Amino acid sequence: MTDWVLGVLGGSGVYDIPGLENVRREAIDTPWGSPSDTLTLGELDGVKLVFLPRHGAGHRLPPSAVNARANIDALKRAGCTDLLSLSAVGSLQERLAPGTFVVVDQYIDRTFARPKSFFGEGLVAHVSMGQPVCPRLAALAAAAARDAGALVVEGGTYLAMEGPQFSTRAESLLYRGWGCDVIGMTNMPEAKLAREAELPYASLCMVTDYDSWRDGEAAVDVGQILAVMRANADRARETVRRLAARLRALPREPSPIDTTLDYALITPPDQRDRALMAKLDAVAGRVLGLPDR
Repeated sequence: MTDWVLGVLGGSGVYDIPGLENVRREAIDTPWGSPSDTLTLGELDGVKLVFLPRHGAGHRLPPSAVNARANIDALKRAGCTDLLSLSAVGSLQERLAPGTFVVVDQYIDRTFARPKSFFGEGLVAHVSMGQPVCPRLAALAAAAARDAGALVVEGGTYLAMEGPQFSTRAESLLYRGWGCDVIGMTNMPEAKLAREAELPYASLCMVTDYDSWRDGEAAVDVGQILAVMRANADRARETVRRLAARLRALPREPSPIDTTLDYALITPPDQRDRALMAKLDAVAGRVLGLPDR
């Protein structure tokens, strides 16, 4: 068994990971509320894996209702060392056709109705998001997707919108003009919270459509998305299996992201809110001197 414990956040169309051994399901309560579903823990090709469907079983949660703080906290409590996000996205670039897998490396966060931090009044922290994804995990995920037969593009900017409606044509053209590559509704604030929890995070984005920017073409609809999503889902599951095989052969060396909070806390110890500190036992217990969970 390796030192990797891979957390997988399943997006639209990916609600399970076949092939897991020694499977158990665990309901984890967090100080931030309930995660999207119970966690599925097991082993895949000799690597510990924790799976959480982001939208819950049956896709019952819209993007704005996904409790990202509870999800990240629960995955941290379950012992995850690294997180892989799987998500469906629209393309804002002609070269990124439906069916393409994009391993993004940047974000523009346009969400507005979601809590974006574990920290707050009484305990302030500022983490760096200049490089919002883990380059090591992203490269491994890209290689695994290629092993699974996917057309993979490494690098790209993800525009995170609030949803649940799709973009207007004007919005789609605006985001394209900003230089964004794909658009989705779920990777933010998920990526920010993963960084606060000192969890290296990478996102494998599965293109399902061209959003609303193309001339002479009907706007995206759910029927179109579902058809491509079904084709992508099996390849995404195979990517996770191939990624586990790569992780098994690679010792997990420490990542700088493992110690993100070392210089992020601003509030001095004697001014910190004790109630908030207690809620942060999983996320920041390492730097707050809290007892082991």
